[in-house]
Amino acid sequence: MRTVSASALALPPGLDTPARIQAFLDEVPYSADRFYRCPRRVLADRRAHCFDGAVFAAAALSRLGFPPRILDMLPENDDDHVLALFRVDGRWGAVAKSNFSGLRFREPVYRGLRELVMSYFELFYNVLREKTLRGYTVPLRLDAFAGWETRDETMDAIADRLDRLRRIPLLTPAMVARLSPVDPRSYEAGLLGVLPEGLYKPPE
Repeated sequence: MRTVSASALALPPGLDTPARIQAFLDEVPYSADRFYRCPRRVLADRRAHCFDGAVFAAAALSRLGFPPRILDMLPENDDDHVLALFRVDGRWGAVAKSNFSGLRFREPVYRGLRELVMSYFELFYNVLREKTLRGYTVPLRLDAFAGWETRDETMDAIADRLDRLRRIPLLTPAMVARLSPVDPRSYEAGLLGVLPEGLYKPPE
């Protein structure tokens, strides 16, 4: 179990399981802001988008003894989506903040990271109903960044490092060419409770 110093960021009580961390994030309104909030500012503003939420979740997971790790899922013609990772009995799970209802929590039942990421595939789509997930990065440890829980400027350094991580492709060009659009019912289900201004706008 990680020892937390007295000067570390104080988190709300009750975040004692990954599922409860997810429930807290679900209650925080989604942010369409283009800037980043560190975990301290997420608590102050009670607002987060997917990157802010993943870093906050990593901070909360670290209090439970999990290394603070995030992973970036990489789309085409869409926004990236960042996961906070945790592993129980050798199986991966994730906590995430998303504008889409299906891109959030995953139970720790996945044998590998590819398997975990692919659990998001059918639910990762844009407003044109295109299935957009194409790859993911290797995990990034956040405890290598000084002040990552409390300084907004560190979020830029984390984002820059994510952009330079090794990327793992998921689909071949032939697979992409065969993809079908998301069916209307699944599309509407994924947009339940969506913040419209937070949606990616594909180029004309």
